[in-house]
Amino acid sequence: MATVLEVKDLCKTYIADKRQNNVLKNVSFKVEEGEMVAIMGPSASGKSTLLYSVSGMDSPTSGTVYFGNRDITNMKKKELADARLDDMGFIFQQMYMMKNLTLLDNILLPGFQSKKLGRTRGEVIAYGEKLMRKLGIIEVADHDINEVSGGQLQRACICRSMINKPRILFADEPTGALNRSSSTEVMEELTKLNKEGTTIMMVTHDHKIAAKCSRVLYILDGNIEGEFFNDPELSSKEREKNLNNWLMELGW
Repeated sequence: MATVLEVKDLCKTYIADKRQNNVLKNVSFKVEEGEMVAIMGPSASGKSTLLYSVSGMDSPTSGTVYFGNRDITNMKKKELADARLDDMGFIFQQMYMMKNLTLLDNILLPGFQSKKLGRTRGEVIAYGEKLMRKLGIIEVADHDINEVSGGQLQRACICRSMINKPRILFADEPTGALNRSSSTEVMEELTKLNKEGTTIMMVTHDHKIAAKCSRVLYILDGNIEGEFFNDPELSSKEREKNLNNWLMELGW
Protein backbone atom coordinates (compact mmCIF):
# COMPACT_ATOMS: atom_id res chain seq x y z
CA MET A 1 0.00 0.00 0.00
CA ALA A 2 1.45 3.37 -1.04
CA THR A 3 1.94 6.21 1.42
CA VAL A 4 -0.04 9.26 0.31
CA LEU A 5 0.99 11.58 3.14
CA GLU A 6 4.01 11.43 5.43
CA VAL A 7 4.42 14.07 8.13
CA LYS A 8 7.71 14.39 10.01
CA ASP A 9 8.37 16.55 13.10
CA LEU A 10 5.80 19.16 12.08
CA CYS A 11 5.74 22.34 14.18
CA LYS A 12 3.57 25.43 13.91
CA THR A 13 4.25 28.48 16.05
CA TYR A 14 2.38 31.78 16.14
CA ILE A 15 3.73 34.97 17.68
CA ALA A 16 1.10 37.28 19.17
CA ASP A 17 1.84 40.26 21.43
CA LYS A 18 5.44 39.05 21.65
CA ARG A 19 4.22 35.74 23.07
CA GLN A 20 5.00 32.43 21.40
CA ASN A 21 2.15 29.96 20.91
CA ASN A 22 3.31 26.48 19.89
CA VAL A 23 0.18 25.08 18.24
CA LEU A 24 1.84 21.95 16.77
CA LYS A 25 4.82 20.28 18.42
CA ASN A 26 6.88 17.76 16.43
CA VAL A 27 3.89 15.93 14.99
CA SER A 28 4.67 12.84 12.90
CA PHE A 29 2.35 10.32 11.21
CA LYS A 30 1.55 8.67 7.87
CA VAL A 31 -1.63 8.29 5.83
CA GLU A 32 -1.72 5.27 3.55
CA GLU A 33 -3.60 5.03 0.27
CA GLY A 34 -7.25 4.13 0.82
CA GLU A 35 -7.32 5.08 4.51
CA MET A 36 -10.01 7.21 6.15
CA VAL A 37 -8.35 8.99 9.07
CA ALA A 38 -10.09 11.17 11.64
CA ILE A 39 -8.35 13.86 13.70
CA MET A 40 -10.00 14.44 17.08
CA GLY A 41 -9.21 16.50 20.14
CA PRO A 42 -10.64 19.28 22.35
CA SER A 43 -11.13 22.84 21.15
CA ALA A 44 -7.88 24.72 20.40
CA SER A 45 -5.87 21.48 20.44
CA GLY A 46 -4.47 22.09 16.94
CA LYS A 47 -6.80 19.93 14.82
CA SER A 48 -7.57 22.42 12.04
CA THR A 49 -4.06 23.87 12.13
CA LEU A 50 -2.74 20.36 11.51
CA LEU A 51 -5.12 19.81 8.60
CA TYR A 52 -4.22 23.13 6.99
CA SER A 53 -0.49 22.59 7.50
CA VAL A 54 -0.38 19.13 5.93
CA SER A 55 -2.56 20.17 2.98
CA GLY A 56 -0.48 23.21 2.03
CA MET A 57 -3.12 25.76 2.99
CA ASP A 58 -0.85 27.00 5.77
CA SER A 59 2.94 26.97 6.11
CA PRO A 60 4.42 25.05 9.05
CA THR A 61 7.18 26.63 11.10
CA SER A 62 9.38 23.55 10.71
CA GLY A 63 9.20 19.90 9.74
CA THR A 64 8.36 18.23 6.45
CA VAL A 65 5.21 17.04 4.71
CA TYR A 66 5.64 14.55 1.88
CA PHE A 67 2.69 14.27 -0.47
CA GLY A 68 3.59 11.17 -2.42
CA ASN A 69 7.28 11.74 -3.13
CA ARG A 70 7.06 15.55 -3.06
CA ASP A 71 7.94 17.72 -0.07
CA ILE A 72 5.17 20.32 -0.17
CA THR A 73 6.87 22.43 2.52
CA ASN A 74 9.51 23.38 -0.06
CA MET A 75 7.19 24.01 -2.98
CA LYS A 76 6.86 27.44 -4.58
CA LYS A 77 3.44 29.10 -4.36
CA LYS A 78 2.41 28.26 -7.94
CA GLU A 79 3.55 24.64 -7.65
CA LEU A 80 1.70 24.27 -4.34
CA ALA A 81 -1.47 25.86 -5.76
CA ASP A 82 -1.37 23.42 -8.68
CA ALA A 83 -0.93 20.47 -6.31
CA ARG A 84 -3.95 21.56 -4.26
CA LEU A 85 -6.04 22.06 -7.39
CA ASP A 86 -5.03 18.88 -9.20
CA ASP A 87 -4.35 16.28 -6.52
CA MET A 88 -6.19 17.35 -3.35
CA GLY A 89 -9.87 17.82 -2.59
CA PHE A 90 -11.22 20.06 0.19
CA ILE A 91 -14.49 20.09 2.15
CA PHE A 92 -15.14 22.64 4.91
CA GLN A 93 -17.76 23.18 7.59
CA GLN A 94 -18.62 26.48 5.92
CA MET A 95 -19.64 25.62 2.37
CA TYR A 96 -17.78 28.18 0.31
CA MET A 97 -19.71 28.46 -2.97
CA MET A 98 -19.92 31.21 -5.58
CA LYS A 99 -23.31 32.87 -5.11
CA ASN A 100 -23.64 33.90 -8.76
CA LEU A 101 -23.16 30.33 -10.05
CA THR A 102 -25.49 27.34 -10.08
CA LEU A 103 -24.68 24.23 -8.05
CA LEU A 104 -23.31 22.45 -11.13
CA ASP A 105 -21.21 25.44 -12.22
CA ASN A 106 -19.64 25.62 -8.73
CA ILE A 107 -18.70 21.96 -9.03
CA LEU A 108 -17.27 22.38 -12.53
CA LEU A 109 -15.15 25.48 -11.84
CA PRO A 110 -12.01 23.71 -10.49
CA GLY A 111 -12.39 21.14 -13.27
CA PHE A 112 -12.16 23.87 -15.90
CA GLN A 113 -9.13 25.38 -14.13
CA SER A 114 -7.15 22.13 -13.94
CA LYS A 115 -5.12 20.85 -16.87
CA LYS A 116 -3.97 17.64 -15.15
CA LEU A 117 -6.34 15.22 -16.86
CA GLY A 118 -6.34 16.88 -20.28
CA ARG A 119 -10.14 16.79 -20.49
CA THR A 120 -12.31 18.76 -22.85
CA ARG A 121 -14.93 21.12 -21.45
CA GLY A 122 -17.61 18.59 -22.38
CA GLU A 123 -15.81 15.80 -20.53
CA VAL A 124 -15.54 17.95 -17.38
CA ILE A 125 -19.28 18.71 -17.54
CA ALA A 126 -20.12 15.04 -18.06
CA TYR A 127 -18.01 14.02 -15.08
CA GLY A 128 -19.52 16.74 -12.87
CA GLU A 129 -23.01 15.51 -13.76
CA LYS A 130 -21.91 11.93 -13.09
CA LEU A 131 -20.74 12.91 -9.60
CA MET A 132 -24.01 14.75 -8.90
CA ARG A 133 -25.98 11.74 -10.06
CA LYS A 134 -23.88 9.46 -7.88
CA LEU A 135 -24.51 11.62 -4.79
CA GLY A 136 -28.21 11.99 -5.54
CA ILE A 137 -28.36 15.71 -6.32
CA ILE A 138 -28.54 15.82 -10.13
CA GLU A 139 -32.11 17.14 -9.92
CA VAL A 140 -30.85 20.38 -8.35
CA ALA A 141 -27.92 20.91 -10.74
CA ASP A 142 -29.34 24.17 -12.10
CA HIS A 143 -30.44 25.54 -8.72
CA ASP A 144 -28.80 28.51 -7.02
CA ILE A 145 -26.96 27.69 -3.80
CA ASN A 146 -29.67 29.33 -1.67
CA GLU A 147 -32.34 27.10 -3.22
CA VAL A 148 -31.09 23.79 -1.79
CA SER A 149 -30.82 22.20 1.65
CA GLY A 150 -27.67 22.15 3.74
CA GLY A 151 -27.23 18.44 3.08
CA GLN A 152 -27.57 18.93 -0.68
CA LEU A 153 -25.11 21.81 -0.58
CA GLN A 154 -22.51 19.78 1.32
CA ARG A 155 -22.92 16.89 -1.11
CA ALA A 156 -22.28 19.40 -3.90
CA CYS A 157 -19.10 20.39 -2.05
CA ILE A 158 -18.08 16.73 -2.08
CA CYS A 159 -18.68 16.62 -5.84
CA ARG A 160 -16.56 19.75 -6.27
CA SER A 161 -13.77 18.23 -4.17
CA MET A 162 -13.77 15.12 -6.40
CA ILE A 163 -14.00 16.81 -9.82
CA ASN A 164 -10.24 16.49 -10.49
CA LYS A 165 -9.99 12.93 -9.13
CA PRO A 166 -7.69 13.87 -6.20
CA ARG A 167 -5.30 11.48 -4.45
CA ILE A 168 -6.56 12.65 -1.06
CA LEU A 169 -9.60 14.49 0.27
CA PHE A 170 -9.23 16.81 3.27
CA ALA A 171 -12.34 17.61 5.30
CA ASP A 172 -12.58 20.10 8.18
CA GLU A 173 -15.72 19.36 10.26
CA PRO A 174 -17.67 18.42 7.07
CA THR A 175 -20.86 17.75 9.06
CA GLY A 176 -20.43 20.48 11.69
CA ALA A 177 -23.07 22.80 10.22
CA LEU A 178 -25.61 20.07 9.45
CA ASN A 179 -28.41 18.45 11.43
CA ARG A 180 -28.09 14.77 12.37
CA SER A 181 -30.06 13.52 9.36
CA SER A 182 -27.98 15.51 6.85
CA SER A 183 -24.78 14.57 8.72
CA THR A 184 -25.63 10.90 8.31
CA GLU A 185 -26.30 11.36 4.58
CA VAL A 186 -23.02 13.19 4.00
CA MET A 187 -20.99 10.64 5.97
CA GLU A 188 -22.60 7.81 4.01
CA GLU A 189 -21.38 9.45 0.80
CA LEU A 190 -17.87 9.99 2.17
CA THR A 191 -17.75 6.38 3.37
CA LYS A 192 -18.80 5.18 -0.09
CA LEU A 193 -16.05 7.25 -1.71
CA ASN A 194 -13.53 5.81 0.72
CA LYS A 195 -14.64 2.24 -0.02
CA GLU A 196 -14.13 3.02 -3.70
CA GLY A 197 -10.52 3.97 -2.99
CA THR A 198 -10.51 7.69 -2.10
CA THR A 199 -8.10 8.52 0.73
CA ILE A 200 -9.71 10.84 3.29
CA MET A 201 -8.35 12.80 6.24
CA MET A 202 -10.90 14.70 8.30
CA VAL A 203 -11.18 16.78 11.43
CA THR A 204 -14.27 16.05 13.51
CA HIS A 205 -15.53 16.55 17.06
CA ASP A 206 -18.23 13.88 16.65
CA HIS A 207 -17.29 10.37 17.81
CA LYS A 208 -20.14 8.89 15.73
CA ILE A 209 -18.53 10.37 12.63
CA ALA A 210 -15.03 9.30 13.65
CA ALA A 211 -16.24 5.75 14.31
CA LYS A 212 -16.83 5.38 10.58
CA CYS A 213 -13.13 6.02 9.91
CA SER A 214 -10.50 3.30 9.82
CA ARG A 215 -8.18 5.18 12.18
CA VAL A 216 -8.45 8.03 14.69
CA LEU A 217 -5.59 10.29 15.81
CA TYR A 218 -6.13 12.20 19.07
CA ILE A 219 -4.36 15.52 19.36
CA LEU A 220 -3.94 17.45 22.60
CA ASP A 221 -1.98 20.68 23.09
CA GLY A 222 -0.29 20.24 19.73
CA ASN A 223 0.83 16.65 20.28
CA ILE A 224 -0.66 13.39 19.02
CA GLU A 225 -1.47 11.63 22.28
CA GLY A 226 -3.02 8.45 20.93
CA GLU A 227 -4.02 6.38 17.91
CA PHE A 228 -7.13 4.20 17.63
CA PHE A 229 -7.88 1.59 14.96
CA ASN A 230 -11.52 0.83 14.29
CA ASP A 231 -12.40 -2.83 13.75
CA PRO A 232 -14.24 -3.07 10.40
CA GLU A 233 -15.86 -6.35 11.49
CA LEU A 234 -17.79 -4.68 14.32
CA SER A 235 -21.20 -3.06 14.04
CA SER A 236 -21.53 0.74 13.99
CA LYS A 237 -22.77 0.77 17.60
CA GLU A 238 -19.87 -1.38 18.78
CA ARG A 239 -17.36 0.82 16.96
CA GLU A 240 -18.90 3.94 18.48
CA LYS A 241 -18.84 2.40 21.96
CA ASN A 242 -15.21 1.28 21.70
CA LEU A 243 -14.08 4.63 20.34
CA ASN A 244 -16.01 6.54 23.00
CA ASN A 245 -14.42 4.42 25.75
CA TRP A 246 -10.96 5.12 24.31
CA LEU A 247 -11.66 8.85 24.12
CA MET A 248 -12.89 8.87 27.72
CA GLU A 249 -9.61 7.27 28.81
CA LEU A 250 -7.79 10.16 27.14
CA GLY A 251 -9.89 12.71 29.01
CA TRP A 252 -12.37 13.51 26.20
